[in-house]
Amino acid sequence: MEGKSQDERYLEAAAAYGAALHRLASAYEADPEKRRDLLQDVHLALWRSFESFDGRCSLRTWVYRVAHNAATTYVIRERRRHASPLVSLEEVGMLPDPAEGQRAADQRHSLDRLLELIQQLKPLDRQVILSYLEGLDAATTAEITGISAGNVATKIHRIKNLLAQRFHQGVRHAE
Repeated sequence: MEGKSQDERYLEAAAAYGAALHRLASAYEADPEKRRDLLQDVHLALWRSFESFDGRCSLRTWVYRVAHNAATTYVIRERRRHASPLVSLEEVGMLPDPAEGQRAADQRHSLDRLLELIQQLKPLDRQVILSYLEGLDAATTAEITGISAGNVATKIHRIKNLLAQRFHQGVRHAE
């Protein structure tokens, strides 16, 4: 990345990871208008970050780290604004199912349902599962989140089980 300007670095990252950033924003924010704001915040944070990018980690790791940090900051700011409490993994199992009474008609509904469940997670858990869903390995996710790779693997296992359980509960209720 030596010799590249901040703008060039940003454009390269946005071209390579733009779709992943959009998916990340979708997982953090359900409302389309607010999602656009979040995506704009993520892109601004990414552009600003390239002023200090020194190449000590891969471009991919840097982009995900900055994007998740920006999204987490956004979620915390929004939660404070609306005073909606975040829940732990243990508590999410006790939340009412937002899709009860509806029949899962197509793949989009299933994806929306999964995103709803992911949006109920605390930012770190959300960050871990989204990194997993984007195909990042535990070591890369650990580098992004600042927790150990073993802790990442444990969280992924627990979150997947919880999401599968909650997802299938919703499907059974809809039938």
